[in-house]
Amino acid sequence: MIPIARITVLNTRSRNKRQHKEIVDNIEAIGLKRPIKVRRYIEDGVERYGLICGEGRLEALRMLGEREAPAFVADSTETECLVMSLVENIARRQHRPVDLMGEIGSLQKRGYNDVEIGRKIGVSAGWVNMITTLLDRGEEKLVAAVETGLIPVSFAIDIARAGSSEAQDILTEACAAGKIKGRKVGILRRLLDRRMRTAAVRDNPLGGKRSKSRRLTVADLMQIYQREAEKQRLIAKKSDFTHAKLLFLVEALKDLLSDDGFVTLLRAEHLETMPRALAKRIAGDAA
Repeated sequence: MIPIARITVLNTRSRNKRQHKEIVDNIEAIGLKRPIKVRRYIEDGVERYGLICGEGRLEALRMLGEREAPAFVADSTETECLVMSLVENIARRQHRPVDLMGEIGSLQKRGYNDVEIGRKIGVSAGWVNMITTLLDRGEEKLVAAVETGLIPVSFAIDIARAGSSEAQDILTEACAAGKIKGRKVGILRRLLDRRMRTAAVRDNPLGGKRSKSRRLTVADLMQIYQREAEKQRLIAKKSDFTHAKLLFLVEALKDLLSDDGFVTLLRAEHLETMPRALAKRIAGDAA
């Protein structure tokens, strides 16, 4: 048993109030099932303890007016204990991806690479890389929208890849308003990046300072998407029309080439050759 007043929480985390009340009620009814884990250190000549895991249990004991807590004491450095605390928080079941962002960011700041972080918390290095990309490149508005639950992490990671803060901001607004989701996020990000690169070259062909243009709105963004969707529909129609013409041409040539007299005439006029792709298609159809 160690004095609760001497315990310092190394890594605080947010918690579900309803679930924590259940913990408090359970401890009050049957007692603490599992001791907390702490690190012992000396400060100003006084023995103190840094909490590694068991913050919810410790807070429950405080709320119940307990003065001491059963604990396992580990002999580790402060850095090792902080990392253990972060990993303990991350490894909890039913942890939302947004809850992992701060912990992964803390591990990254302490010098751990994506592979090491992934190994510690049991996820792939690629997934860790996506989270660190969001933390490194995401604008403040985007990260805040993820932390408040307005935007899913998967959408935010795609938005963070945008080439400018302006593109990130408008995509964040549209996503938070429910105007875009799923594949639309990536499509619009690429459209905005291409549009802004083109505008920069057009406005400043000599590479000078870019003139300030009107800021895009969510309505502008949806118009851009609709225009692109219409353009893709036209391309699909043209593709279908061209494919139909090609099928007709292949069938017509196939019939003509089955006529020995026509083939002899072509040879006499030195017209027996044709584009290789067309010849392959005719041969394939004949087969």
